[in-house]
Amino acid sequence: MAEHYDTTILPTRSRRPRDKGRVEGAVLIVERWILARLRNLTFHSLADLNAAIALFVDDLNARSMRHVGQSRRELFEDIERAALGPLPATAFEYAEWKRARVHPDYHIEADKTFYSVPHRLIGRQVEVRLTHRVVEIFHDHVRVASHVHRSQRGGYATVNEHMPKAHQRYANRTPASLIEQAGRVGDNVAILVERLMRDRPHPEQGYRSAMGILSLPASTTASGSRRPATAP
Repeated sequence: MAEHYDTTILPTRSRRPRDKGRVEGAVLIVERWILARLRNLTFHSLADLNAAIALFVDDLNARSMRHVGQSRRELFEDIERAALGPLPATAFEYAEWKRARVHPDYHIEADKTFYSVPHRLIGRQVEVRLTHRVVEIFHDHVRVASHVHRSQRGGYATVNEHMPKAHQRYANRTPASLIEQAGRVGDNVAILVERLMRDRPHPEQGYRSAMGILSLPASTTASGSRRPATAP
């Protein structure tokens, strides 16, 4: 955050309030000034309370300080404002970093969700950057994948280009469409195809088996009748 806003943070020692005595003194003045004026007032919402505090802070900043002869507002305008730089074009975005290993299904787990990376990285360790908006994945300091951060956990976010060529053949298929196609062959076939994909960590891993079953010349339904298989 300090780097983003081009500033420097100088932390003090833990439990040593005298290291920043002037800051602590200013906090005490503000607390006493505002709390004293709030003690006999009643507020019915946090917004009303914050609005009143803002007015009292403005009033405090406009009061002349006896040992300086100027108000805090005047000192800010005369000295500090000119020294301030412009804010960055974008606000700072908090991010968490973690390491992950790419699973055999070319996905990594981040925040209880699985995100794809190029399949050539299977078994490799990658760095993951998570914000509230995006999930970025890096390998050897190079970004190899970026996904929208999914709010619903437990699912998969897969980019077709990350798949091996064999999996890309089925990229436009969905579990629902394959189960529907299997249902036209027979009820038991639909159950089998549904289980094939349900039992896989990622449904696409069951597509090849499902397509192989659907390519058979005929299947037997639960009633014993035979229906011609639908071409995949």
